[in-house]
Amino acid sequence: MRKLEVLIAGSTGYIGVQLIKLLIKHKNINIKYLCGNTSVGKNISYYDNSLTKKKLPKIIKYDKKYLKDVDVVFTALPNGEAQEISKNLKNKNILIDLAADFRLSKSSDYLKWYKQKHKAVNMIKKSIYALPEITGKKIKKFSIIGCPGCYPTSILLPLVPLIKNKAIKIDNIIIDSKSGYSGAGRTIHKKYRKKNLYESLSAYGVGFHRHNSEIEQELKKYAKSKIFFTFTPHLTPMFRGILSTIYLDMKLGFSIKKVQNILTKYHKGNEFVKIQKINSFISTNDIINSNYCYISVCKTKYKNKIIILSAIDNLIKGGAGQAIQNMNIKYGFKYNEGLK
Repeated sequence: MRKLEVLIAGSTGYIGVQLIKLLIKHKNINIKYLCGNTSVGKNISYYDNSLTKKKLPKIIKYDKKYLKDVDVVFTALPNGEAQEISKNLKNKNILIDLAADFRLSKSSDYLKWYKQKHKAVNMIKKSIYALPEITGKKIKKFSIIGCPGCYPTSILLPLVPLIKNKAIKIDNIIIDSKSGYSGAGRTIHKKYRKKNLYESLSAYGVGFHRHNSEIEQELKKYAKSKIFFTFTPHLTPMFRGILSTIYLDMKLGFSIKKVQNILTKYHKGNEFVKIQKINSFISTNDIINSNYCYISVCKTKYKNKIIILSAIDNLIKGGAGQAIQNMNIKYGFKYNEGLK
């Protein structure tokens, strides 16, 4: 079987570099083009010296003419730019977007949360919000794959099974998430120059973070009624990793063991989701540099309340690794190819 030819637009950001590091291990992939703007003419090893001895193309400026030479286009660009690229896709092209351009099924929601008009509204119907463990093989029918945000990945993997099984109340879900600063991109160092980024913890997007939109969109699919949740993200002084702490009320007739069984059964065939023993105190250190999501269900002093901990690496399971998972499903490759 011939290798797929790949173009990566936005190759020099944290996610783009991580994507390259994974794809060079993928036996079905050849990286044909690396694209950037201010980085044109440089080697990708300038951004990560572990790539110094790898045979990779020099960074060039993106041009739609390159689409005829590739099968898969990965976009790790600022919001809005993948929409422009999507307008020129060839029939053979699959677009896998790691930004937010194709996460929301309504252009009006995109305008509301991202404060910009969607530039490719007619392409939304060709796209799918693809969280591999939940979407599965449905993505085979779509040519545009919108990968979830990092926070929603850590949140939806435990919550979707519980809502599907009507195990929890959905009128007051509290979600507290903490992320490494790599989740904010390379420009974070300039933004926080005067705020002591490396020794402080800060909340941001309180009440109105953009990821609220996709969390609500996806949970509503399974709740089939109005859902109420509060999501607060925090930036931490660590480089990578996310730990989400989710506070839940169980419905009558459910116990912590039943909740544990629901999650274990749902994710039984999902290689990259590991349900830990009840009351396991997991940390980001457990999953760093991997495509795994660790989930732990914890008791509280109240019988009807539980706390769920969910940990992922935001650059892999919350980004590049998830994109490759989706590609593997789309093309029928080995599920964990490039992710071992």
